[in-house]
Amino acid sequence: MTTPFLNTDALPYCKGCGHSLIAKNTSKALEKLNYKPLDVIMVTDIGCHGIIDKCLNTHTVHGLHGRSVALGAGISFGTENPDKKIIVFIGDGGTTIGLQHIMEAARLNLNMTVVVHNNYLYGMTGGQTSGLTPVGFNTTTSYEGNPFGGYDICALSHTAGAAYVSRILGICDISDKLAVAFGTKGFSLVEVLEICPSYGIKLNPRRKLAEIVESSGMKIGEWSNQREEYVKYQGKKTDDLLARLPEIRKGFNSYLKAPMSLIVSGSAGEGVQLAAGLISKAAIGSGLHVTQKGSYPVTVGVGFSTAEVNLSPDSIHFHGINIPDMVIITSEDGLAHNRKRIENMATGKLFIDSSLEVPETGAEIIQHDFRSVGARNASVFAVFYFALKTGIISTESLFKVIEDEGKADKLPMAKIKDALSMVK
Repeated sequence: MTTPFLNTDALPYCKGCGHSLIAKNTSKALEKLNYKPLDVIMVTDIGCHGIIDKCLNTHTVHGLHGRSVALGAGISFGTENPDKKIIVFIGDGGTTIGLQHIMEAARLNLNMTVVVHNNYLYGMTGGQTSGLTPVGFNTTTSYEGNPFGGYDICALSHTAGAAYVSRILGICDISDKLAVAFGTKGFSLVEVLEICPSYGIKLNPRRKLAEIVESSGMKIGEWSNQREEYVKYQGKKTDDLLARLPEIRKGFNSYLKAPMSLIVSGSAGEGVQLAAGLISKAAIGSGLHVTQKGSYPVTVGVGFSTAEVNLSPDSIHFHGINIPDMVIITSEDGLAHNRKRIENMATGKLFIDSSLEVPETGAEIIQHDFRSVGARNASVFAVFYFALKTGIISTESLFKVIEDEGKADKLPMAKIKDALSMVK
């Protein structure tokens, strides 16, 4: 017989699978709590349990393996109505994969319930051992019994701060026990223990569920923490990081009529990202649209440092740069990192320090001693030189950015101005 929450009594599970019991008792528990189908958001994981989606009359979301709790957490964060019920179905495999998501949801005490379908193995993918498989339990990857004990998901969730946790046997009527969890304000988790009829019973003949549970050392029971559920905006947090950025007002003009891509590259510690930031902000102050992306090794302080900058009089819909229109190179590290892209340039301009070997390229070569103002400021001088030679932005707009950001006394501005005065 169908229910308000299930649109069929022909559930898509193997005969004897505990997943059917969980689905039917979930429906029964929700009825007892007077929920309506559209008051419930069901989030399911990858696994046999997840094929319940089509049988539900509730809102449903189907997640990636181990990520259903993260999706449920996101829904909980975004749900303004506290009367909506978020229930996450997940298997023991997904629980292992997404363990940290469960811990975070429990720590924050998010308003949601996680129902762990623990049949001790990966039922959908072949009966392999999971992180919740108890010691001694046979699976297709541990025919002589799992040599390791599984995680105690209830103890972990309780310790992390869950409002309510229970471990129950997946036999008979479990609706009242599920209803306790569904009625809890804050984070609740119910671990339902069952045996997979396709793998678990076949690989563990003559073993009963109660005996398996007892031998695992995992106690049946319930545990709670007396604490308030998560409240949106509790504590002082920043809603919009962009709101903290100062507004850049247009004060200059640019002649640029079409999109232009620029690469600035040199060595770590030589002001590459600073220089790219200066030219980006100056371009915004000149009425252009800009994107900027930095690239450097994990070690950050050594090797190359490359910045990719797109400038356009119109909106920019893709920030990637394959073959750049213009390139500024101030060191051997920067040249080595961008040599292939430079060699692929058929047009455009290459601004390169005069100490470097010029690579084969179809771009116009412009050489200058950018390092004359000191290696640490070579890139900053180079973008001033670029501005002076191309006119895409003005040197005045760069000076204005430096002044507005209070960097004038941190950069060798006198050296840069003297060096610029000698540029023909």
